[in-house]
Amino acid sequence: MNETNAGGVRRRSVEIVVPVYNEAHVLADSIGGLHAYLEESFPFRITIADNTSTDGTKKVWADSTADVVAYMDVDLSTGLEAFLPLVAPLLTGHSDLAIGSRLHRQSDVVRGTKREFISRSYNLLLKAGLGARFSDAQCGFKAVRTDVFRALAPHIEDTAWFFDTELLVLAQRNRLRIHEVPVDWTDDPDSRVDIVRTAVDDLKGMRRMFRSTVAGRTRIAVPRRNSTAQVPAARKTSEVLPIGANASSHLEYAS
Repeated sequence: MNETNAGGVRRRSVEIVVPVYNEAHVLADSIGGLHAYLEESFPFRITIADNTSTDGTKKVWADSTADVVAYMDVDLSTGLEAFLPLVAPLLTGHSDLAIGSRLHRQSDVVRGTKREFISRSYNLLLKAGLGARFSDAQCGFKAVRTDVFRALAPHIEDTAWFFDTELLVLAQRNRLRIHEVPVDWTDDPDSRVDIVRTAVDDLKGMRRMFRSTVAGRTRIAVPRRNSTAQVPAARKTSEVLPIGANASSHLEYAS
């Protein structure tokens, strides 16, 4: 991923992590579509994390050599046209984190009433209980500057579904800039999320984060933005890498 432009300056790169859990039936189409979409963008790597939670995502992000790390759901519930707007502010140094928001007024979302109610209720609880200023904590479409993530990662306790909420709360507490992108979202009917268990775990996580905030344990030394004029441009190399015990048996992507 280490490329230079015509002036000899190293171009910034992105690593995209796609967590999977028994989803080989959609893997080829989804990763192939993502790879094709990014073909003429910037230096990138796609890593498939074969596990049952975002724990693998956290490890890949922390170990990444890319300037920006991102993740998205394997079913591509979020339209790929939102990906460049997601990572561009991080590549230029304008923002520190970026999230897709299904609750943005310009988003186009197709999902059931039950999930819509749960999502809105959860984000309202975050606003009321933790003072969250971001609109959608758990959309599976996020990116962060790698140096920022490395500073925050040791302080993120959750390795399951509360992981991204904790990341965002810590970022906000430390005055990092969070960029939001409206998305076109179509809910996956084959979702593996246990809604009741996830809701209970999220409430426990919110209580823990509230206590940490009151105790002053959420203040962290974080790297600050260094804006540049660099924007995504034509790309020359890319990679698709699997991780996890079973991932290699499903994948034959490379370029």
